[in-house]
Amino acid sequence: MTPEARLARFIIGLQASHIPADALTTTRRVLLAAVGTGIAGAGEDGIDALRGLLASRGGAPQARSLVFGDRLPAHAAAQLNGTMCRALDYCDAMAPGIHIGSSVVPAALAAAELVGGCSGAEFLAALTVGCEVGARFNLTEAMYAGFDPTGVAIVFAATAAAARILRLTEKQTVLALGLAFNRCGGSFQSNIDGTLAVRVIQGWVAHAGIECAQMAQAGITGPENFLTGIYGYPVLYGRGQLDPAGVVDGLGDSWRLGAMMFKKYPSCGATQGLTELTLELVRELDLTPARVDSVEVRLNPYCHRLVGHPFRMGDNPRVNAQFSVQYCVANAIVRQSSQLHHFKVGMVADPAVQALLEKVSAVSDPALDARGHTAVDVTVRTTEGAVHRRQLDIAPGYPGNGLSEAQHRQRFRDCMAYAAHPLPAAQVDAFLAAAEALAALPDARALVDALVVGG
Repeated sequence: MTPEARLARFIIGLQASHIPADALTTTRRVLLAAVGTGIAGAGEDGIDALRGLLASRGGAPQARSLVFGDRLPAHAAAQLNGTMCRALDYCDAMAPGIHIGSSVVPAALAAAELVGGCSGAEFLAALTVGCEVGARFNLTEAMYAGFDPTGVAIVFAATAAAARILRLTEKQTVLALGLAFNRCGGSFQSNIDGTLAVRVIQGWVAHAGIECAQMAQAGITGPENFLTGIYGYPVLYGRGQLDPAGVVDGLGDSWRLGAMMFKKYPSCGATQGLTELTLELVRELDLTPARVDSVEVRLNPYCHRLVGHPFRMGDNPRVNAQFSVQYCVANAIVRQSSQLHHFKVGMVADPAVQALLEKVSAVSDPALDARGHTAVDVTVRTTEGAVHRRQLDIAPGYPGNGLSEAQHRQRFRDCMAYAAHPLPAAQVDAFLAAAEALAALPDARALVDALVVGG
């Protein structure tokens, strides 16, 4: 059996009862993180414009948008919801930069509505399969080499979840993944330039998941040798260093989705560790902006390229702040915390934070590669002449330094409190109850019912 066929058989044939408990726990946390950030992200820049554009195109009312309840074609609903789920950059992730749930959850929700409903158990299995496929298509920093990891790898994850819920055959699933292969793309320049394309790419990936599954179901073919062909994924994106067999080795027995991380702070994954160290220093030293002479942050080259450039307000200050060493450090010192509302335009422009930016520098240090993707060193020099150094190898939220169950719940509650279009408390409770007992839920569409204001 080819690797492509093995992958398709896993996607549609995995028995829900064979998924281990720890994998299901991760999937439920993905659902909570994606939905929380999606509800909170509904009021962010670009969402109204995208919502209006998609509504103006019309089409069959196949699935609903979160919060607003707009009835759109399934791929359009997935696109809008996926964009919302990434708008705050507070969703799940995996080193070196894929965001899985913010595309897989919207694609699965849209697919469930498209087919007229599916059981909670099947929905949970589809999410788990999608997350695992995303983890297996994840590449190294060197392989991505500037591509947006989400745009490259997660299109397979969203397609896998949609294929499972749409009940594609093995052959159709191979073709759907082949079509998805042709949708890989996106650049980290979107992040560095501080553009809304960061969140738009996430929506495109969710859209592609639905569309590729629908096309394959309709008989439209994609390349069957997307893993083993001479121009397949391992060659073009794996740069000839990815073993096709390695993508599917141990499917159903060993689970790679356990490498997912969940952010403690509402900014890029590459800023989690430096934010944590800065806040530790603030607490230990009773550090105030007036006492800061300078702050130096040392990152590995990959992370430095993403978040180490000089901060500028730009057209989208939230995005620039989310991907800025300087802003995240200055914000942590001035406000002694890092919260969702700290990345609003007015907060980003705060003169107290802006005045501290010039005292923060970011240094690219190749030696940190040996300590891990999230390794970071922070050195603070005070106006009294003291020097304080701290280092961290595993940032909070990453495997080995994970969040507690209480912290996962608090993340979700923080998102609900931040939301510009808040859900009624009874609906929030209904969603949490349904997510907790998802395997016993008769129809996964009940999740969407709870996530539409007034639904």
